[in-house]
Amino acid sequence: MTAVAATRFGKPLPAGGTIGVMAPSGPYFNASDIDRPLRWWRDRGYSVKVTDSIWMKDDYVAGPPEKRAEDLNALFADPEVDVIQVLWGGTGAIEILPFLDYDLIAQNPKALMGFSDITNLHIALRQRAGLATFHGPGFGSMGVPERNPFTWDSAVAALTAGGAGEVPRDPDDPYVRTLAGGRVTAPIVGGNLFTFVHLIGTSWDPVFDGAILFFEEVNEPPYVVEVHLHQLALAGKLDNVVGVVVGELFECDWREARPEAPRTRSIEDVLERCLLPLNVPIIYKLPLGHGKHTASIPLGVQATLDADAQTLTVDQPGVASGS
Repeated sequence: MTAVAATRFGKPLPAGGTIGVMAPSGPYFNASDIDRPLRWWRDRGYSVKVTDSIWMKDDYVAGPPEKRAEDLNALFADPEVDVIQVLWGGTGAIEILPFLDYDLIAQNPKALMGFSDITNLHIALRQRAGLATFHGPGFGSMGVPERNPFTWDSAVAALTAGGAGEVPRDPDDPYVRTLAGGRVTAPIVGGNLFTFVHLIGTSWDPVFDGAILFFEEVNEPPYVVEVHLHQLALAGKLDNVVGVVVGELFECDWREARPEAPRTRSIEDVLERCLLPLNVPIIYKLPLGHGKHTASIPLGVQATLDADAQTLTVDQPGVASGS
């Protein structure tokens, strides 16, 4: 089993602090993708430091991987930067993993926020540098009409106070389902299912032993989600998890827009079929993922899953207390 580095924490984002921004995955589309969230943070009294290469484009990635990694290394090393919020996901973060300076990052721990393709960074930074990171919206989500104050306020609260406490339910649909009862306290790890499955067999092979595994997904039909879960099981990645939190599976169930597989199991059929044999506590449908409402949570910290009460409570803030 790959060893995981001891947990390190960045400091909280202070009032008037500085958010560092770079693009590890996809590029911007319009200049307003950067200008709008820049204004959003500045209107709230914060400073933003944007790397020069955030304006680079190479088809569906934000420039050469070496330059993207150089920018991320620089933000960790920059004493003026308090926290890091990546532009957004997409694809391409896996390319920068070999070029990151994990020793430098471990020596300069900072809170980093993003999700989806940024799961590559959540896994790699936890395992190589011991860094607690945040699964939450990217910089490009701040202030956009597709998001809302629930998402923005949760992100700010996580970066400033650490994200401890019970994960809130979706204000439009508070329903959460227990798939298997029980209660467990352990580190919470994971992220986007498609993304961390593709790290299996690499130098950043995911380590979920002794942890609560969290995953979410977007626009993958049930048969694809099932294949991912079978791959995790066959690779032994589920053998020693102690609980499972399934976040939002956004647009993953059968629908008219995805008619290529009309004869399909439902997404809940897939979860039951693949996860119930684990005999651990399991809940489904907290607002963690690609939907309208997204809560921000730290990864790599202690959390308590109470599947009977349908709750996930973060017990340990994702930033260093007293900093």
